[in-house]
Amino acid sequence: MKNSVRASELGLKLLDRARRLKKWNKTAEAWCSSALTSRATLNRFWARQPIRCDTFIAICSAVGVDWEKVVEPDQIKADQINNGKSPTVAQIKRVDWGQAPKLRGFYGRTEELNTLQQWILQDKCRLVTLLGMGGIGKTSVAVTLAHLLEDKFEFVIWRTLRNAPPLEELLADLIQFLSGQQETNLPSSVDGKILRLIRYLQGRRCLLVLDNVESILQSGDRTGSYREGYAEYGELLRSIGETAHHSCLLLTSREPPQDLIILEGENLPIRCFPLTGLSDTDGQEILKEKGNFAGDDTQWLTVIEHYAGNPLALKMVACVVRDFFYGNIAQFLNFLKQGSFIFDDIRDLLDRQFQRLSATQQELMYWLAINREPVFFKELEQDVFCHRCAPDILQSLGSLQRRSLIEKTSAGFTQQPVVMEYMLNRLIEHIPEEITSQNFALLRTHALVKATAAEYVWDTQVSLIIEPIIERLLAIFGSTKKLSNHLLEIISMLRSPTSTVKQITKETAYICGNIINIMRQLQVDVSNYDFSNLTVWQANLQGIKLHNVNFAHCDLTSSVFTETLGNILSAAFSPDGKLLATCDTDWKVRLWEVPTGKLVLICEGHTNVVRDLAFSHDGKILASCSADHTVKFWDVSDGKCLKTCTGHTNEVCSVAFSPDGQTLVSSSGDHTLKLWDITTGECLNTCTGHSSWVRSVAFSPDGK
Repeated sequence: MKNSVRASELGLKLLDRARRLKKWNKTAEAWCSSALTSRATLNRFWARQPIRCDTFIAICSAVGVDWEKVVEPDQIKADQINNGKSPTVAQIKRVDWGQAPKLRGFYGRTEELNTLQQWILQDKCRLVTLLGMGGIGKTSVAVTLAHLLEDKFEFVIWRTLRNAPPLEELLADLIQFLSGQQETNLPSSVDGKILRLIRYLQGRRCLLVLDNVESILQSGDRTGSYREGYAEYGELLRSIGETAHHSCLLLTSREPPQDLIILEGENLPIRCFPLTGLSDTDGQEILKEKGNFAGDDTQWLTVIEHYAGNPLALKMVACVVRDFFYGNIAQFLNFLKQGSFIFDDIRDLLDRQFQRLSATQQELMYWLAINREPVFFKELEQDVFCHRCAPDILQSLGSLQRRSLIEKTSAGFTQQPVVMEYMLNRLIEHIPEEITSQNFALLRTHALVKATAAEYVWDTQVSLIIEPIIERLLAIFGSTKKLSNHLLEIISMLRSPTSTVKQITKETAYICGNIINIMRQLQVDVSNYDFSNLTVWQANLQGIKLHNVNFAHCDLTSSVFTETLGNILSAAFSPDGKLLATCDTDWKVRLWEVPTGKLVLICEGHTNVVRDLAFSHDGKILASCSADHTVKFWDVSDGKCLKTCTGHTNEVCSVAFSPDGQTLVSSSGDHTLKLWDITTGECLNTCTGHSSWVRSVAFSPDGK
């Protein structure tokens, strides 16, 4: 085939009929744009003068006519003599690989590449997005795919958005390339440039690749939102996705732009492909590329699965095993049992991911790592319920999933092992600093261990979180005694007699429970200590001697004693310190033997959550109040209900005995206080004047 060809007279007649159907004149601007040519070239075409082969084909294609029916027949014969075939797209294509990397050692991904080729070639997808966490191989797959499809497109263009180029700059670059540098008078507006680009995509079959799309997206609450000044990229993506053409835009990103979340679908021309880790076999090939390694199948599998088949992570690990363990995987695994699977390069990779997250997303990442096992939304909502609303949590989980930082399984949400370990390392690094400086952040918002977790999960949490934190704290304080004194000082600091329950919950949250769990592991004796009025969430009090420990007016949500309870809302010790009374959300009052931790009595009778309780001064009567609007007196010797006091019209929040032991005072959500005769159960007086809930009550020392 010659470099230049001309039309036959019969071919021009055929083309002229097609032109008339499109209502174009012989040098229409639309024809020039569609064929990426000029009026001068069209004039030469109609004059049957030789023009470039690729331009000839484009002119014919623009009106839907097969170029071989238009070209002078003897010129096809010349090509058949010279090459044995007529020109194909591959012979006239124009390629600009830009900053596309040259791959070395690409492994696997056969199934993924087959699916992507089908989407683009058979299903005619106009916009495809490759999604996945950093290092998972998005760019490598995109490069390989583009090379596989190269012969199917007239133009292949690769551009990276790593440095976040302005959209106008990118559009001008693309249009210049597609026009063969002939476009010199571009539209002034972004919309005009987008329309011009779309015309080129309609006139020629183009494969356009935009790598690192996350660079133009902002970090924060809403995944896929554009950075300031880059929102017009959304219009480009919408236009390419929604407008009919025969080209394809391939994106790679750690998260999908917000426009695609709405537009994409399994059976639509706009689709997203989540890229996961390599198979065990392909993972081994990556490791072997770095050197000779000794290990059995189980050992190979352990390493590959721990890093979830992440190619970049495996390459980094392979270098460590080769350079420091002489290729012995068994030695590497034995060493890692004593430490961490995380190395600096992987940490840097995850650091960049983590810094892009919003506060809620970061909070959930820590919770998923602490939980260890997959958890459903409801459990996560309970973990963070005092800080975030349900829609915020759901939106954040969706964002994290789209960023490939978490996974959703049939058992709930979880993280890949290497991500989970990274999050725990961050936790272990920050908590000692917070305890030392008493500047609380994570210690307030997260339970380091969950008292309500299964025993084996608790043991793992202690081993992987509490013990490393204690090790760092001991290195700072020098001895268990100095550390325990510092921890008790924190408890004293948290106690504030003027704080309301709401303020305490907001300000202290998980701090006290975390301190108790650390002291439990240190085997610190907390006898005679005062935890009254504190929020004590997720504290494991099983097996701890609580002699003369004061939990009065505590919020003991999700804390665990020797026996299984509901969410404990309050606790009180008898005057002689031998009994502990607790009330909880299962409507029951329990009495415990302090020296042994044995459950002595269960007092049943309330019909709603029991809010508070108090012992009489002689220890013979226990008073309780409930959300069922009542106050009850119980006989401590046998657990029988002595009196039920009614009269409040809303939840009863708090009770207290007078110094002389003859009167009980109660406070309520009905804005009142009531004084009750202990002997008869009659209401002696009602105190009014508050304009909202009265949450706590106490007598003065003289009872007046």
